[in-house]
Amino acid sequence: MNAELEPGLYIVATPIGNLGDLSPRAAHVLANAAIIAVEDSRVTAVLLRHIGVKRPMTPYHDHNAEGVRPGLIARMATEAVALVSDAGTPLISDPGYKLVRDARAAGHNVVTVPGPCAAIAALTLAGLPTDRFLYLGFLPPKAQARAAAVAEVAAVRATLVLYESGPRLAATLAALAQGLGEREAAVTREITKRFEEAVTGTLGELAARYADAPPRGEIVIVVAPPGEAAPASQDDAEAALVEALQRLPMAKAVSEVAKKLGVDRKALYARALEMKG
Repeated sequence: MNAELEPGLYIVATPIGNLGDLSPRAAHVLANAAIIAVEDSRVTAVLLRHIGVKRPMTPYHDHNAEGVRPGLIARMATEAVALVSDAGTPLISDPGYKLVRDARAAGHNVVTVPGPCAAIAALTLAGLPTDRFLYLGFLPPKAQARAAAVAEVAAVRATLVLYESGPRLAATLAALAQGLGEREAAVTREITKRFEEAVTGTLGELAARYADAPPRGEIVIVVAPPGEAAPASQDDAEAALVEALQRLPMAKAVSEVAKKLGVDRKALYARALEMKG
């Protein structure tokens, strides 16, 4: 393989656990880039030691990106600049898209070196439909914002994929169960590592499982798409409306319940007015 790299930006996917997953092409780019933009130099240094190379690194993350980006763009005119995240594919719930955008605007070459991605790996482990899926990243940490985010995707006919941390896992699963119903789901963690696991069940079952035992490691939640549910009864719709009105303004509560249960919005709004009156 030619050691010379053309000037430009190289987006390099790195292992999410097992260092053996680094591709030969990715190793070649990292070994020959003029500089590597990293989230954490300590993490990337471990990977570079694994392939037996030393290269200059510069931090590139949410807190310094605005200041660092112009210098990296300038270097791309004559040098190969590699971008990595701590694990997986850069730009997936990580900073980077502005660097790609500005590199293209400056007329520089942009090359992707694909490889591991936790979201895709979790889909292969979950045993849920993969023909259509929606990646959600991390849900908001606050309960009301999280519930609103879940309500937005309740009617989407696709498998949902999202990232979460151990301490927040049970609360997120409970919010998903509340907003989506008892769908099948999988919690995958430590993918490609020694203790890799994929635990399956309904959202409620998984929320109960992890309520008092938050797991360690990087976590991906995969949720099945909505099934063909029977139309909601009037009692079900009213019960859901009462609950939603306790935490949302009337218009938003009506929209959430109508979308979730597939009931007529106008009739539901009229019932909400009666309740308020």
